[in-house]
Amino acid sequence: MKNRQNLLTAALTGLAPAVWGSTYLVTTELLPPNRPLLATTMRALPGGLVLLAFGRKLPVGVWWWRALVLGVLNIGAFNFLLFVAAYRLPGGIAAVVMSAQPVFVVILASLFLGERIRLVHALACVMGTGGVMLLVFRGATSLDTIGLVAAVGGALCMASGITLTKRWGRPEGVGLLTFTGWQLTAGGLVLLPFWLALEDLPDGLTGSNVIGFAYLITLGAVLSYVVWFRGIERLPTVAVSFLALGSPVVATLLGYLVKDQTLSALQVIGMAVIFLAVVLGQPRPPEPKPEETPSAPPSTTVSRTPAP
Repeated sequence: MKNRQNLLTAALTGLAPAVWGSTYLVTTELLPPNRPLLATTMRALPGGLVLLAFGRKLPVGVWWWRALVLGVLNIGAFNFLLFVAAYRLPGGIAAVVMSAQPVFVVILASLFLGERIRLVHALACVMGTGGVMLLVFRGATSLDTIGLVAAVGGALCMASGITLTKRWGRPEGVGLLTFTGWQLTAGGLVLLPFWLALEDLPDGLTGSNVIGFAYLITLGAVLSYVVWFRGIERLPTVAVSFLALGSPVVATLLGYLVKDQTLSALQVIGMAVIFLAVVLGQPRPPEPKPEETPSAPPSTTVSRTPAP
């Protein structure tokens, strides 16, 4: 029964990386060009403020700085670096660099959560990275250094955010929507002054821009992060990290379906390898303990005294 619940939780949690995989397409096709700070701030802050108004509860005590740290790692810094990578790298290359995130989580979970590094997790990390490489193989291509650094930094932020979210948990009496709102608002507020200082406003917003921002705020932030944090609460840390490998798969499939990109046999093999890596990364059902056979009661020897 518990294993079935874990599978259902993993499937629901996996919807978040699937939505994030569409971010590459939405960024390049619908949003104003070369404005990663605008895109990141608009993705986080409006949805966070709506959730705060809905929950009507602010952090208390230590949770002020914890919400800030989690908001920066899970939302602000991660999304900014994600958008920079999406703008400066081909979507597939950005995805393959971000796929190093489970490796970081395995290490961080061992150091800070006491989770044992298992051989199956190491194998899943190798398979996941190899599968993504097959998925995005395009031959020789020019790579942007800033884009690569941003992708690696995004992977580190995501791994650190998953680990600390698991370590700190959620404060008692605070709902999941409110907890998500704290982080979205914190991440958005941290980015707001950088956006105002470093980027100018677009001359105007087209209908496509409005659709793109609406998609990022609703599906790309509020709904996806709610199910993501729910998954972190209910699944092992490493298991959640491997679910993020679904993002490049979705990015590739959308490129094939929407932008008429080709899908080679190597890419199909890569998808299969990624799927196996995700399965390997999920918790195994406990092995049934062998039934103990009841020990026979000790034999008693009745001494008979011969009658005289």
